Parts: sequence; structure tokens; C-alpha cells
Amino acid sequence: MNPHMKRWITGVVAVPILFAVITYGSAALFTLLIVAASLVGMGEYNRMLFGTGRKREGIETLVASAVILFAASVGNPLLMASVLTLSVMAVMILSLLGGEKEEIDMTPVGRVVLGILYIPLLMSHFILMRQAPEGVLWVFFTLVLAFSGDTAAYYVGRKLGRRKLLPRVSPGKSVEGTLALIAGSIAGALVFRQLFFPMIPWMHAAVLGFVGSIVGQLGDLFESALKRSAGVKDSGVLLPGHGGILDRLDCLMFIAPLVYYYQALVIR
Repeated sequence: MNPHMKRWITGVVAVPILFAVITYGSAALFTLLIVAASLVGMGEYNRMLFGTGRKREGIETLVASAVILFAASVGNPLLMASVLTLSVMAVMILSLLGGEKEEIDMTPVGRVVLGILYIPLLMSHFILMRQAPEGVLWVFFTLVLAFSGDTAAYYVGRKLGRRKLLPRVSPGKSVEGTLALIAGSIAGALVFRQLFFPMIPWMHAAVLGFVGSIVGQLGDLFESALKRSAGVKDSGVLLPGHGGILDRLDCLMFIAPLVYYYQALVIR
């Protein structure tokens, strides 16, 4: 089966499940979904950056991820910030217990801290967003913004892509695909606003579509850089036609904090 067909089959199976959890599930069920996706993503991150030889670092990232995300579920950003801070401090302290070695290598510590800041911290904003007023609609708005742009970029880039955007990091991305991404995200944000979320002013929906598309593309490129540094094509094989779960979450992890803080600090 070709990758294009696998991509659509995965979407047909996964999207209804995601829709049902967000629409009909409780905040606790949504939190569990985010925690599960984050832990799977952290597992992929660990395999890319640590391989199989760094079990302690893998345990540290997974435990810190679970604690940070559950702290976010309490709905107290200060508590989440304190847990994040203590987790980073704990990783630094535990690095001192690695045994006596002639050479001190702090690279694993940096990779653990990066993983904690990258996955659970950014993903926690989905939990905080779900708890905000009209949280379900904001979650859907974020997903529509990301996936409408991604779909436009995929098809336009395949058909019309000529000029490479950043070939050293992601050879498949083109300038034409990026322009389609921006247009698709703005269109998706405005259509969703018109049909389901009229309380968002037109201008704010357009701004989020424009800025969100660029921020999401940067998130995609950052994950591509991680994969390039690890020498892998995909972060995993969990989603046929898409790769690993990080390959699907890469742009969302950057868009979610933007949308959350924009709605909390600007629109409110």
C-alpha cells in the first residue's frame, strides 16, 4: 500500500476517535489522552537521542513528563511551573550521581532537559487550554488551524513545490508549500470561526491563522532537525503513512502555547 493511502486510512481511523474524546469526553479523559500522547512522544524522543544505552535518562524524562502534565491538569499554572523547575533541578542533581569517570559529559543532561521542555511543557498547554472558557472550541480551533495548513502544504508542495525552503533541515519542504500552509491555516481558522466560534473577532482569527501557521512550521522544522541529528527519517512507526507521534505533534506543540496565551492575554 502506498504511503498516501496509508496516510488517509490513518486519518479516517484516528480523527473520529480524537473528535469523540474532545467533544464528548471529560476534561480528565482529555488529560489522559494528552499524557498518553506525550509519553509515547517522549519514548520516541529518547530512542532518537539516547538509543538503548541510557536507561536512567529515559526514566527521568518519562517521570518528569507525567508529573508536569498531571500538575497542569490541576489547573494551576504556578504549580505546573514549580514542578517543571524542580524537575529540571532534579535532573541536574541526579547527573552528579553517575559514578566516577575521568571525563565529565554533560550532553545527556542537556538532552534530558531539552526533552522535558520540549514535550511535556509544550503539550501541557493543551490541558490548560481545555480548562479555559470555551476550551473545547479552542482545542478544535487549534487542530483545524494546524491540519488545514498541513493539508494544503502537503498537496501544493507535492504538485507545485520547486524552491526548497530549508533543505539542510527538511529537504521535502518548499517555499510554495509554505505559502499554501499559511493560506490554508488562515482559511481554516476563518471558516471554523464563522461556523462554530463566532465569539472570536475576525481579525483575531486571521492573526492566529497567520502567526500560528508560521510558528507551526518552525515546530515542524525543529523536529526535523532533531531527526536529522539522530540520523532517522521518522520519529517512529506508530502512525502508518505519518511516521511517529512526534511527526504529528511537532507543529501542534508550538501552536498550542501560542493559541493559549493569545486567548488568555489578548482576546480576553
